[in-house]
Amino acid sequence: MKDFSGIPVKELITRAMDMLHYAYTPYSHWKVGAALLSGDGKIWGGCNIENAAFTPTNCAERTAFFKAVSEGEMHFTAIAVVGGHEGHIQDYCTPCGVCRQVMMEFCDPETFAVITVKSMEEYKIQTLKELLPDGFGPAVLGSSD
Repeated sequence: MKDFSGIPVKELITRAMDMLHYAYTPYSHWKVGAALLSGDGKIWGGCNIENAAFTPTNCAERTAFFKAVSEGEMHFTAIAVVGGHEGHIQDYCTPCGVCRQVMMEFCDPETFAVITVKSMEEYKIQTLKELLPDGFGPAVLGSSD
């Protein structure tokens, strides 16, 4: 079992919940917030941003990753994800397949923690490998750091 004791889980959950307020969801009304923890302890927020053409829509998790990477951050420890209709969290909101693939690009699947949240008291922590057991990433191509 992976030791997640060094991760500021409650702080990440709070930040992810705060990001729900910025979600742009005029079509699905399904708001998602994410909080990404970099290796140096900085937290990057993200929200989902919909588009009338649908395919340009961006998930909260990818928004957080792309913000961080676009500013030079390349090492990540954990992400918290919350979501629900109109931002009302009623169940766990897990990352979609595309977001899991983006995580594979930038994270160690054995250690990267994915925190899915039902409430401040109810959350699950899993490694990326648990969510994407046979993930395709840079190591497959022989180009990992």
